[in-house]
Amino acid sequence: MKTCILLLILSTYSVVGKPLNFNSYDLSAGKFKSWGLSLKTLDCFACRVAVKEIDDLIKTNATKDDVAKLATDICDLLQIETDRVCEYVVREFEPEIFGVAVGAVISPDELCTRLLGVTCGDPSDPGSPWNVTFPNIPKPTPTPPKPPKAGSPTLRILHLTDLHYDRRYKVGSNAECGEPLCCRDNDGPPAKGVAGAGAWGDYRYCDSPKWLIVNLLEHLSSTEKFDAIYMTGDLPAHNVWNQTKDDELEILNEVTDMLLKYFPNTKIFPAIGNHESAPVNSFPPPYVKGKNSIDWLYTAFGKAWIDTAHWLPEDTRATIKQGGYYATEFFPDLLVVSLNMNMCNNQNWWLLINETDPAGELQWLISTLQKAEDKNQKVHILGHIAPGSGDCLKWWSWNYYQIVNRYESTITGQYFGHTHIQSLEVMYDLKNKSRPINVVHMPGSVTTYKHLNPGYRICEMDGHYNGSSYMMLDYNNTILNLTEANLTNKPVWQFAYNPKTEYGMKNLFPEDWNDFVQRMKTDRPLFDKFIKNMYKSHVTGTCDESCRKGQICSLESGRSNDDTFCKDADVELYKAVTLC
Repeated sequence: MKTCILLLILSTYSVVGKPLNFNSYDLSAGKFKSWGLSLKTLDCFACRVAVKEIDDLIKTNATKDDVAKLATDICDLLQIETDRVCEYVVREFEPEIFGVAVGAVISPDELCTRLLGVTCGDPSDPGSPWNVTFPNIPKPTPTPPKPPKAGSPTLRILHLTDLHYDRRYKVGSNAECGEPLCCRDNDGPPAKGVAGAGAWGDYRYCDSPKWLIVNLLEHLSSTEKFDAIYMTGDLPAHNVWNQTKDDELEILNEVTDMLLKYFPNTKIFPAIGNHESAPVNSFPPPYVKGKNSIDWLYTAFGKAWIDTAHWLPEDTRATIKQGGYYATEFFPDLLVVSLNMNMCNNQNWWLLINETDPAGELQWLISTLQKAEDKNQKVHILGHIAPGSGDCLKWWSWNYYQIVNRYESTITGQYFGHTHIQSLEVMYDLKNKSRPINVVHMPGSVTTYKHLNPGYRICEMDGHYNGSSYMMLDYNNTILNLTEANLTNKPVWQFAYNPKTEYGMKNLFPEDWNDFVQRMKTDRPLFDKFIKNMYKSHVTGTCDESCRKGQICSLESGRSNDDTFCKDADVELYKAVTLC
């Protein structure tokens, strides 16, 4: 029961991602004293407060309704969110939390440490180490990549991620509503003197209106040419406290129909984001059956992607149904692998029951990559949460890193999303830690959430011919200047930057990205260019020297909860992400 209440309370906090407001209250009098807490310890403090209240409630043989009421009351008291968000998010997560509590054997203290980190007092990692199994086949000797011969065929791939389509966006509505998502038709008017939601979106806590997405697709279909689209997840909006399964399925089907309308003959390879389920982040492994099963969602993906859109062949249905992942051929010598990164999502509470290779995804990935190696195929991996993100569970991430190391000659591209900003993660050889072997690319979101311009990326890759590497050769990022669009009511998608021109890069191979990262350590103007592009030309703050070192460390850290590969000692790993 303690675990239930803690998870419900932590769900409200992790979902909204906003600092708690403790002011000065005294526990014994129904108020909490100011205990001189830093921002890093507020979450842990909330856990401890909850434990005290839970101990009192347990003695009264509390029911599920009692647990939900306590979680709601604490959410209200700590001002985690507004009253209606507290009420709705507890109701949203209640079935999942009780389902998890039945199978999870974990103490509240362990839970707080696992979810909130070492500031809760336990310096050890609470997750149990586990390892995937590799076939007894020697790793081929890596060959450094080389640019293709002049005139070789190329591919143009559109990379779209994090649309976060809000069907209830309303121009002129309250964009500062004090909830996780604003600019909606039930948020009322803005306060006097405060600007309402913009005509084409808003930099505040607001997602994409339909007409923004339609305008983007119209622009792309009429002005750009590409061979395929990589879609790396998160179609629904951030109204995570009151989403239903039907809501999620309607968004899936509506976005699928939009893409079919504007790109009826284009190959599209989708990946699943953490927002696709209701509740958000809830992706039970296959052993969870009955009313808590995720079968409703995976069946819908199969219907949309295979039966309706015909983007994927029938032979992908089994693994989509198993765990939301698949592999399919783009060309006979190029395999696209789409991973369900919710199997490493640290806010997927179902993994508290057992986080060892959920849905058998990583062992399947090894088998798939070995077959590709045997057939001399190259592989592009798609996913949502980047493997080096702090949102990815440590041991899943570390096993994935081993897999990329073993199959570095086969994996020639990794394309992810989730952060909403434009970024990358360089991966290194586990034996020779200075040798870069691969790069994870994140192009930036379509949504403006939060403080961002909408954007997309078109990648130029080594094309389809005998001996192609299918590696990224170049890319262009495009953005919509939201300020101008809202002022003129004329959205104009404009070129943002090209990395070769902007950063002085000869190629975009792993060694080139590593060189770029190393140059930023001594070249502040170059770093400032990167930050400008990271935030899609809408930088709202400054990045001091400590921030700069942390940012660069994150670019060298393609493995979660690990700064082993940071070339600067004593740097605190800093993952600059927006609320995702």
